[in-house]
Amino acid sequence: MVLQSFSLEGKIAAISGATRGIGREMALALAEAGADVALLQRSAAQTEVKKQIEKLGRKCAVIPCDMNDMEQVKAAVPTVVSRFGAIDILVNNAGIQRRSPSVDFPEDDWDEVIQVNLKTVWVLCQQAGRFMVPRGRGKIINTASLLSYQGGITVPAYAAAKGGVAQLTKALSNEWARHRVNVNAIVPGYIATDMNTALMEDPVRSKQILDRIPAGRWGNPEDFKGTVVFLASDASNYIHGHLLAVDGGWLGR
Repeated sequence: MVLQSFSLEGKIAAISGATRGIGREMALALAEAGADVALLQRSAAQTEVKKQIEKLGRKCAVIPCDMNDMEQVKAAVPTVVSRFGAIDILVNNAGIQRRSPSVDFPEDDWDEVIQVNLKTVWVLCQQAGRFMVPRGRGKIINTASLLSYQGGITVPAYAAAKGGVAQLTKALSNEWARHRVNVNAIVPGYIATDMNTALMEDPVRSKQILDRIPAGRWGNPEDFKGTVVFLASDASNYIHGHLLAVDGGWLGR
C-alpha cells in the first residue's frame, strides 16, 4: 500500500530546465512514476526528452517559455492548464550561472541571473498557486542550492537568487499549506553537470570539494529522480516549506 502513495498516475506535471542534467532526469522520473509532463523550455526544437517521455507511454508537450521573456513566463502555466486540463505538479528547475569577482560583476549579468533564477520562479509559483489553491491541492518543487545557505565565491547574483528561492519557498508554504498545496525545494550539492564544468576541471578546487563530501563523489543527475517523485507524490503530503538537500552529506560537515 505504501508504494501506491508514490504513484503519480493521472497527474499533470510541468517542469522548467529539463533539456539536460538534473532537470532531464527529474522530468523522466515524473513520467516513470505515471505523470504526463509539460516541458517549459525556450526551444521547441529540443525534443529528445519529449520523445523519451512519450516512449514511456505518457503524454508530453513542449510549452514555449523563454525565462528572459516575462510574457512567456506568465503564460506558461495557463497554457499547461489549457493543454492538459490541469496542473498538479510544478518543478522550477531552470537556472543560469555567471562568475566574476564581485567588484567587477557586470550589472547585466546580475539582472539576468536574478531574472532567471528568482523572478521567474516567483511568477511560475504564483501562476500555479492561482490554480492549485482554489482546488485545494498541488505540489510545487523549487530548485535551491547549497548557496541558499552559503555565500560561495565570485557568484554574488547566484547566491542572492538561491537564497531568495529558499525564503520564497518558505513564504509560499506558510500561506498555502492550509490549502493542501505543498511548496518545498530540492537543494543540490556539487553535481556533475555543465554548470559545474569549470569547478570539475580545476584540479585544486575539485579536490577541495571532494575532500569535504562525505560520500566521496560528485553527485549525478540521476540522484534526483527519487527525490522529485517523493516531493511530487502523496508520500510527502505533510512536508511543507522544507529544503531537502541532495548533497552527499556536504551540509553535515
